[in-house]
Amino acid sequence: MPNKLHIKKGDIVKVIAGDSRGEQGKVLMVNPTKLNAIVEGVNLVTKHSKPNAKSPQGGIIKQEAPVHLSNLMVVDNSGKPTRTGRRIDPKSEKLVRYSKKSGEVIK
Repeated sequence: MPNKLHIKKGDIVKVIAGDSRGEQGKVLMVNPTKLNAIVEGVNLVTKHSKPNAKSPQGGIIKQEAPVHLSNLMVVDNSGKPTRTGRRIDPKSEKLVRYSKKSGEVIK
C-alpha cells in the first residue's frame, strides 16, 4: 500500500494538468492502488451502452473517468488550490491535514 494520500473522498479539488485543466469538482472516489480519483464533472468520456434491464433504451452516456492524483490539487476553505501537510492539532491532539498556503485545517 502506498503512503498516505493528500486527497480524500469528499474533498473539493482543482485539476492542474491534462485536458480538464482548470476545472474544479468534488472527489467521488479514490483508488489508492492505482493512485487515481474520480472527480464529479471532470474528465467526462462518452460510453456506448447496450440496452439492458437497467437502461432499456441504451445509447450514449457521459460519465467521469479517473484522473491521476498528481494532476489534482486540494482547494482550501478560501477557494484557492494549495499543497497540504500534516500536523498534530493542539486542541484535539489528532493528526490533521492543513493548507500550506493559509495554515488553516482542511476539513
